[in-house]
Order: sequence, then structure tokens, then C-alpha cells
Amino acid sequence: MLLLCVLLVHWVMAQNTFVAKVINNQTKGALKGATATIPDLKISLSADTAGIITITNIPNGKYEIEVSYVGFAKSEKVYSFPAQHAEQPIIIGLEPSGGELAEVTVQTTRTNQNLRDIPTRIEALPLEELDEKSTMRPGDIKMLLGEATGIHVQQTSAVSGNASFRIQGLDSRYTQLLQDGMPLYSGFSGNLSLLQISPLNLRQVEFIKGSASTLYGGGAIAGLVNLISKVPEKDPELTFMLNGTSAKGADASGYYSQKWQHIGTTIFGSYNYNGAYDPSGTGLSAIPLTKRFSINPKVFLYMDDRNSGWFGVNLTAENRLGGDMQVIDGKPDDIHQYFERNKTTRFSTYLSFTHKIDGESRINFKNAIGYFDRTLSEPGFDFKGKQLSSFSELNYVRNGGKASWVAGVNLVTDHFTAQPPQSSFNYDLTTLGAFVQNTYKANNWFSLESGLRLDENTPAPAKPSSGLFILPRVNALFKITNDLSSRIGGGLGYKMPSLFNDESEQEGYRHIQPLNIGATRAEQSYGLNGDLNYRSALGDEAFINVNQLFFFTRVNRPLILQNNSFINGPGYLNSKGAETNIKLVMDELVFYLGYTYTDTKTHFNGLSMPQTLTPKNQLSFDATYEIEGICRFGAESFYTAPQLLSDGTTGKGYTTFGLLVQKMWKHFDIFVNAENLTNQRQTKWAGIYTGSLTNPNFKDIYVPLDGAVVNVGIRVKLLNRAH
Repeated sequence: MLLLCVLLVHWVMAQNTFVAKVINNQTKGALKGATATIPDLKISLSADTAGIITITNIPNGKYEIEVSYVGFAKSEKVYSFPAQHAEQPIIIGLEPSGGELAEVTVQTTRTNQNLRDIPTRIEALPLEELDEKSTMRPGDIKMLLGEATGIHVQQTSAVSGNASFRIQGLDSRYTQLLQDGMPLYSGFSGNLSLLQISPLNLRQVEFIKGSASTLYGGGAIAGLVNLISKVPEKDPELTFMLNGTSAKGADASGYYSQKWQHIGTTIFGSYNYNGAYDPSGTGLSAIPLTKRFSINPKVFLYMDDRNSGWFGVNLTAENRLGGDMQVIDGKPDDIHQYFERNKTTRFSTYLSFTHKIDGESRINFKNAIGYFDRTLSEPGFDFKGKQLSSFSELNYVRNGGKASWVAGVNLVTDHFTAQPPQSSFNYDLTTLGAFVQNTYKANNWFSLESGLRLDENTPAPAKPSSGLFILPRVNALFKITNDLSSRIGGGLGYKMPSLFNDESEQEGYRHIQPLNIGATRAEQSYGLNGDLNYRSALGDEAFINVNQLFFFTRVNRPLILQNNSFINGPGYLNSKGAETNIKLVMDELVFYLGYTYTDTKTHFNGLSMPQTLTPKNQLSFDATYEIEGICRFGAESFYTAPQLLSDGTTGKGYTTFGLLVQKMWKHFDIFVNAENLTNQRQTKWAGIYTGSLTNPNFKDIYVPLDGAVVNVGIRVKLLNRAH
């Protein structure tokens, strides 16, 4: 018996435990899901949500342990057992390799989790990709969104350049555009938002395609885009950019940020100018005469380890004049009279405060107030309106090991006042919402996210369209293998009636009749989506990411324009399709291929009709070669299939190409970018209006009007943030 006890003790003592924490060597953040393998023992385990790997029952001896994570260089090291100080976890830092597939933390879900661990399908453009996009079009985010798979930018004015964006074939009114998680770009102010936001002030852009109702309300039927601003870091940054274009454009912008012990600041300012540009010689502006000024200062407070917050102000003033080139030049006559003028002022305040209760829980408060003043003028017609909107939210977030919770309440107000004789367009809308969302990680391969939102809408005066909406939403994540995962989910949504949409913008509000609130019901929807995602290393320097998405959305009683009035359609709208995204990273060389298939149809009174201005097929290809800190070369191509137009004809499909060359030094960059090198213009094969030049009736715009455009710029980095 004594001998057996001695042997048992010896056997137990020979079984060792290996405990390590795997982190990103640059950010020091935990790498959840990293894999540790002992080849000699054929043991493989994954890290938990804190990046901790625990391997038990290791015999005495020396063993090589491999630690890996997609997008990072592998760690291979020999460890001896029994080990000294084994009670303390070993810190293993992995270096990002081919950073395109490195970890990305997203904010749109409120939980600030790794993109790979969230059941909701989210796409993110990190700072490195935004840096490239900002050199292509520094003045606005129109190109940034237009190049994303599944998003289609639709020009709503032939001479003023106004545009909106559609996700998965649905009108822009079904999409929410957020700034730091706060919705202020909607209603009357929505169609100019793409042209008044600069990418230079952003550090990340996040996309949710499909219903996103739980956290952000019923309006996110098609999805949402969250623009996340830069924040001050330990190292100060002072950057200036100057840019000029062959289309008579010029941009000047500056960004400064610095963080001290208890306070920090960011300041962004820009001035954008574009002369009236008519490359086709039609006598009408493809790009209007534009003058815009923006300033966006923020102050950040770090009171202690538990309390922090920030306050910001944004001011944008713009004067946009398009139309007859002779009128723009100040030489109107009996024939040359047509013009479109948009004078806008946008003023917003933003406030955010966070209190950390403990290491897992925190309370957040957000508030935003927006004022938008716009005057739209045409010959013999003025449409003047002021929109005052607000957003307030209080939420509680808890990130546990197994379950994460987000719960809160928010209040959204929207007040619009039009000057006579359009006073009948006035409206008030107040939305009070409460929401709760849970993310439960059942095990290493399955996570479930479920949420419920309750909204009460109150127009003033109260009408039958007021109502209570209950919006459930469910998403599931399956990690089938270390390289293959799948997401599936869906939810309900709604949109309160509004006459501010793409069709109203195209009509210029001239003949649009006031919305009959009492006779108009809210649009309601349900949506489903599912995807497969494969990401893997191909050797030491190559990585591949393949994502296949399928989507379906149905909108009941969609608003349609009939006899200049918006009414509920007698049926429903379906949008279904698929997206394919393939990214291949080979050290400094990156290839990207994106394909979108969209089939959007209305089903009214038993008749099925394709939706206008919705291309069924879109294809994009992008190749980039970059030596970090030295140079960057890029080439891209986009194909857009023929589209059904509102006059019953079919537009022509077209292909565009672009090139980018950028040379970087320590304190400045020089870049040259060319867009639409095939010089595709709608005016090359079709007219853009009927009637006379004095009183034109514009057709649908589905192809760029500005043709080939080259921009050249310089970025000066007086204080450069360390990477």
C-alpha cells in the first residue's frame, strides 16, 4: 500500500499545468480565441474571453508550445516542466502580421468586443483603410460608402450633386447614419450628409447590414453606418492636408489631438471649394459651385479610473449653387435661367459620459442636439426649413465571462418647421424607447445574441399613425472550426411616415404634397440574413478571408409617391440577394474582390415589379501594394449592371477604373489619385433632361456626370502619432 501511494504521488506530481495569457504585443489587448498546441502530446486548446489558455496534465519534460491567432505571427517556444513560478500566467505577446486580418474591436454593439466574437454581423473599416480612402476624396464620405459591398450611392440631383446611400437595395430612409453611436443625420438633413462629412476625422467606420433595431430603433430596417471619430492618444498628432482636383476642386483640412493626464482634446477643421464643372459641355453643372467650412472641437475628461467623458461641437456652413453654367457665372438671360441653390447650416453638440462600476460593468450617458437650417431655391420656388433634433440615452453594460448585457432607455425628438407657404409640412415626432440585449457564450463554438426593444412614437398632434412597436431580434454565431464560422439572425423594424426621402429630393419638393399623417401608417418590416466566413493563414506571410452573405428583407405598406402625394403602397416590398467578399493578403500585397446580387421588387395588387434605380449586379476589384511608411500603390475597378429607370427604360451598365500612388516620408506624404479613368458619363450616351434648358425636367441619374477626375495632394505630419 505504501509503494502504491508513492507511485500515485509521483504520477500526480508529474502532471503539470501550463497557464498563459495571450495578448496583442502592440495594443496589449487580450486575444480571445487564440490557440495553443503541443504537437508532441497532440493537445490543442483555445483561449477564453480574457485571453487565458490553461493546459493541464502535462508530463514532466520539455515540450514545444505553439501559440497562434489569425492575422498574427505564430509564437513557437520550448517550455520545461515542472516549471518554476508556475502559479503565475505566462504573458505571450503576438505581433500583428499582414495587419489586414488583425483583431478589430467594434463599438456599435456597445460592448466593445472583438469583431470575431460578436453574433451580429458587423463590417469594419479600420484607420489604416480610412487613411487610404481619405486620399481619394478628402472632402466627403461619398466614395468611402460607395465602394463598400452591398451599398449603392444614388445621386438625387443632376446639377447639385446631392446623394444618398442605399443598403441591400432599400431606400435611404430605411438606413441610419450615426456619428459615434448618435443618430443626427436623418429627415430633412439626410440627403446632404454624405457630402458634409470628412473621412479625415474618423478612426473607424462600422456597417451593420440588415435589421439593427434593438439598440438603435426601428428606422434601421436596411442597416446602419456608424462613423467613429478619432480620440486623443498618448502621443500628440498635428496633421494638415491640401488637395486639388482636375474638376476645379480644392480641399484644406487640419487635425490636432493630444492627451494629458486628466484632459485631452481633438480639433478638426476644413474648408472645401469646388468651382462649377461641366465636362460634357451640356451647359449644366455636373459639379456645382461649392463653398463649405467645418469646425469640430472636442474636449475629453479623464477624472479618475472610473469616470471619463467628452463634449464636442460641430459647425458646418455650406453654399452650393448648381444649374445653368451661365447663371452660375452671373450672366443669366431669357434662355439661361435655371439654377439650384442649397444654403445650409448645421450645428450640433455631443456629450458622452461613462462611469465604470467595476471591471465588468459600466453606465453610459449620451446626448446630442442638432440644428439644421436649409434653403433650397429654384427659379420661382423656395423651400426653407429648420430641423431641431435631439438624442439622449442612458444604458448599462456588463461584460461577463459567459454573458454580456446591454440595457437602456433613450429619447429621440425631431421637430421640423417650414416657412410659408410650406407650413403644412411642419411636424413633431417624439420616440421613447427601452431596450435590452443579451449575448450568451454557451461554449467555444456557439454564442447567441437576443434583444428586445419597445418604442412609443408620439406625433403632434396625435394621429392614428402613433403607436407602440415591439421589436425582437436574434443572432447566433457558430465557430465551426478555428478558420470557419457562420452567423444567422433577423429581426423586426419599422419606419414612421416621412416625406423626406430620395424621391422628394429628386423632385426638389416643388410639387410634393404634405403628408397626410392621419391616413398614413408606419412601414413595418422583418429581415433575415446568414453568412459563412472563412479566414485562415496561408503560410507565414499570406492570409485569406472569404465571406458569403445571404439576405432577405420585407417591408409592408411601403410609402410610394402617387400623384405628388406619399401614400402606403397596396402590398409589400421584398429585397433579397447575396454578397461575396474575398480578401487576400500577401505580405505587402492585398487583393480584394466584392460582388453584390440584389433583387428588389414591389408586390402591389398582385403585380410584381422590379424597383427602379437598383442594379442587380455590382462587382468591385481592388489591389493594393504598400510598404509601410514608404509608399502605397493601388488599382481598383467597379462594374455596375443596367438599372430600371422610372420612365420604364433600362439604363446602360458601366465600368470604372481608378489608380492611386502615394509616397510617404516621416513628416509628409504626397499622393496622386485618379477616378473613373474610363471617363464614364451618362451624358456620353443619353441626355439628362427633357424640355428646354430654361425649364429642364431631369431624368434619373444612374452614372457619374463628372467623368474622369484626378486629384493631387500633400499631407504634412508635424506631430505624428506613433503606431
